[in-house]
Amino acid sequence: MSRPLRIEPLTAEGFAPFGEVIETAGRDWYPINNGSTRRYHALARVATGPADGAAIISIFRARRLDYPLTIAMLERHPHGSQAFVPLRGEPFLVVVAPPATEPDARAIRVFRADGQQGINYHAGVWHHPVLALRDEDEFLIVDRAGSLPNCDEFFFAAQECPILAL
Repeated sequence: MSRPLRIEPLTAEGFAPFGEVIETAGRDWYPINNGSTRRYHALARVATGPADGAAIISIFRARRLDYPLTIAMLERHPHGSQAFVPLRGEPFLVVVAPPATEPDARAIRVFRADGQQGINYHAGVWHHPVLALRDEDEFLIVDRAGSLPNCDEFFFAAQECPILAL
C-alpha cells in the first residue's frame, strides 16, 4: 500500500541536504547603486559540472496537477544544479529524495515554498518535476546546458508510489 506524504514548510535548514533555499528573509545584504538597492549576494551557487557545461536561464509555465497525486517518478540532474524561482509569487511544492543510484521512496520529503522562496537543487538530488499549485504559474529556471546527458528519470513500482494529498 502507498504511504501518504507529509508537507513541511520550506526552510533553509530542512532543505539543506537537497540544496539551497533562495530567499531574502533573514539574509545579509549590502547597499549598491548609491544606496537605492539592497544586494542579497550569492543566495545559491550554480553548478555547471564538467566539460562544456554552461549556466542557462529559462522560464517554465506549469499547470496545476490533480491531487491526491501519486508520486510515480523522480528525476535528477547528475552534472549540474537546477534552480526554480517563482515569478508570480504563488506557493508551490517541492518533492525530493537524497542523492543515490536510485531514489528511495521511503526517503521522499515534501516542502511547501511560500511563493517568496525559490530553491536550487544540488547536482544529483532526486526531485519531482515542478509542482505548481495554480494553473499557468511561471518559474525562472537556472540550470546547466551542455553535451553531457543531464537528466535521469526513475519510475517506482506501483506498490512503492507514495501519495501526495493537499
